[in-house]
Amino acid sequence: MYRAYRFSFRQSLWWTRHTLAVATVYATALCSLVYFTGWKWVALPWQPVGLIGVALAFYLGFKNNSAYDRLWEARKIWGGMVNASRSFAVMARDFVHSGDESDALRKEVVHRHVAWLHMLTVELRKITPWEHQGKLSTETRKRYGTHVTEEDAKAVLREYVSEEEAQYVLGKGNRSSHLLSVQSRRLMELRETDVLDHFRHLAMQELITEFYTLQGKAERIKKFPLPRQWVSANAYCITIFAALLPFGMIDVFSRSGESWAVFMAIPATVVCFWIFWMMDRVGEYSENPFEGLANDVPIRSMARGIEIDIRQMLDETDLPPAIGVVEGTDIMV
Repeated sequence: MYRAYRFSFRQSLWWTRHTLAVATVYATALCSLVYFTGWKWVALPWQPVGLIGVALAFYLGFKNNSAYDRLWEARKIWGGMVNASRSFAVMARDFVHSGDESDALRKEVVHRHVAWLHMLTVELRKITPWEHQGKLSTETRKRYGTHVTEEDAKAVLREYVSEEEAQYVLGKGNRSSHLLSVQSRRLMELRETDVLDHFRHLAMQELITEFYTLQGKAERIKKFPLPRQWVSANAYCITIFAALLPFGMIDVFSRSGESWAVFMAIPATVVCFWIFWMMDRVGEYSENPFEGLANDVPIRSMARGIEIDIRQMLDETDLPPAIGVVEGTDIMV
């Protein structure tokens, strides 16, 4: 997540630099061809180009609205995790009573919940086929610390749960889901030994169900992409529009009667195309809010924030530091 007021114009240009270079070279080549050969027939009437632009604008609007819906829903899901986690930690602190073992039991329950938060973060950061996987994206994830491996999952479990429990969970497919399963089973054991009474156990179990619901919603966004037929149609439309745009611009500027005026089509083409391309890129990099890049929901930072908050409720002092922005950037992960 970008934390500053806005991306600078320079950053936006740098983000789209390769496409801008291609568009500039392409437009310059066509304008030079018309100027030096006098082939006025190369010009294409602006009306069909403008019609394609209108259709493209509709596609871009739909895509960006859908991408924003996915991004905002992801943020609401993690906001729900913050609230529910606080409630769960308070219940663990106030409901679990077992004499001298009370503090150890509370710590066990809360730390298992912290393990679930971090394990869910690891699983949501795994790359799917429709997410960005190029060299630049991979290097960006490594720089941001969002590139996850099997060792990350093992490290989470070894830090927060017992070795026996860690080995059990590592043998499962959906590890975060099984951490909740273990938590539910442990709460039932506490109920059977009268550490928890019936109604308090039910209240905590309802929050376990809420965590399953929130996890399922996050997995729905992660595992079901923005429908590829719309993404594909948008890509084809913007490619056709980019290819025809300089022909239409040449038609507009060649009407002045001055032969040199055809070169005015170059900046006009580049600026017009850049606006459409920027809108497309914004949607493209917002539709997968858990892929670990600059425009994502900062779930790693949020998980750490929840951890610090709920462990402080148990008066723990040996806490990890909060995760701020990536060094040298305004990006939170």
